[in-house]
Amino acid sequence: MAKAYLQITLKINSANRGVASGMYDKFQEPFLDQIKGATSIELLVGDEYIQLLHDFDTADDAQAFLSTELYNNDMLATLKSLVVDTPDVRIYTVV
Repeated sequence: MAKAYLQITLKINSANRGVASGMYDKFQEPFLDQIKGATSIELLVGDEYIQLLHDFDTADDAQAFLSTELYNNDMLATLKSLVVDTPDVRIYTVV
């Protein structure tokens, strides 16, 4: 069971939601293979947004992921043209 969650909510126009959802498949394996403490990732799709729910061993692992090349140079750069607003990023710890 994960001990911390990183939730990233992205507001995306409905016309682009399918493309953005396709990015999930592209980055799922590298995330799980390369990121310290990563245990799983899920994609949640709503009417006006998508959420990525990342599971980590620790909150420190979740925070460290936000500084990685995979997050900043690959994931964010790929989604930048699809995102309507600044991503909402939150870290939760399981107690």
